Amino acid sequence: MDLKDFRRHAHELVDWMADYLEHIEDYPVKSQVRPKDILKQLPEAAPESGEVFEQIFADFQQIILPGITHWQHPAFHAYFPANSSPPSVLAEMLTATIGAQCMIWQTSPAAAELEERMMEWLREMIGLPPSFSGVIQDTASTATLCAILTAREQFSSFSCNREGLRTGPRYRVYCSEQTHSSIDKAVRIAGLGDENLRKIAVDENFAMLPEALEAAIAADIRAGMQPLCVIATLGTTGSTAIDPLEAIGQICRRHGLWYHVDAALAGSALLLPEMRHLIRGAEMIDSFVFNPHKWLFTNFDCSAYFVQDPGALIRTFEILPEYLKTPEDQRVNNYRDWGIPLGRRFRALKLWFVIRSYGVEGLQARLRAHLALAREFAGKVEQSPDFELLAPVPFNTICFRYKPPQIDDEETL
Repeated sequence: MDLKDFRRHAHELVDWMADYLEHIEDYPVKSQVRPKDILKQLPEAAPESGEVFEQIFADFQQIILPGITHWQHPAFHAYFPANSSPPSVLAEMLTATIGAQCMIWQTSPAAAELEERMMEWLREMIGLPPSFSGVIQDTASTATLCAILTAREQFSSFSCNREGLRTGPRYRVYCSEQTHSSIDKAVRIAGLGDENLRKIAVDENFAMLPEALEAAIAADIRAGMQPLCVIATLGTTGSTAIDPLEAIGQICRRHGLWYHVDAALAGSALLLPEMRHLIRGAEMIDSFVFNPHKWLFTNFDCSAYFVQDPGALIRTFEILPEYLKTPEDQRVNNYRDWGIPLGRRFRALKLWFVIRSYGVEGLQARLRAHLALAREFAGKVEQSPDFELLAPVPFNTICFRYKPPQIDDEETL
């Protein structure tokens, strides 16, 4: 495809994209295909010769689109939201066009410095203390893995990276029974093992019980184990429950543990001053993550990860072969050392577009509107004799069930 054809087809695609968003309600929310339906329509071998773009795009519409679940559909209510927005989509088009690698400052200075500034903006927007520094990860799952690995290295005086886990204490990680499954996976990847993840009991609102956490830590110490890290959640996946962050932070301080907060969904709500009480005691947090790709109108993937001590994070992940050394290394942020991958996308651009397009006040207005809708729906559930709320509604997720008056048996329900 030459640039003349690229220009023509790009205009066609932008028109299609705008039409799609304008008429997305015409599509079924959930794809109507069955397992293997799409696979059967795809050739088993790649084409030997190139095909014209018109045919490729026609196949996209005829084969791929029927198998898409339309996450931006206004009637999509499964999972946490993945709200995109036109400014974010336009930024992604530019990112793909530029095609830059953003692993070190020298490979894309503007990308590195824009990321640094965007993380400062987000930090101020959600009310974290200025002592936090930030980096954009792909997902909260990756950010939480980074937190556990950093905790492991700091507690082992950075010996695990050198020697592995063959010697030393048996490290323990703590989270609630309601914590996201990515914690289980991160503990495995970090080499700590499933048996060393302690899941702490929750109260009637599905929030972690601080007294149960304290008891578990004390029992592990008596058994000769080494408590390592506590992971609290602001907005759990199952019910958007809120762990008591300040009380948990005090326990972590008392025992000298790494304290990570997963606010993947609910962190965006902290843009609202009336929600800031939820992170009272934030100065005790070692690492904090939230996902703009969930509730800040920024398309996937974009996860904001903040740490109090970037030096510990960098020391955990830094590997510096000769071909990556640059004269600017001591004066800039090379974000390849702030996480797992070397290659990095230019994710900061879409944040810049979104925040500037809506402004803080515009983003706050949209969040408040979503919260009002959630409260309104929850009120209707409470007023109905046939439905029952199953959990508090602090954010935009409503857990409810059908419960007609004539049925009392839990198994039947």
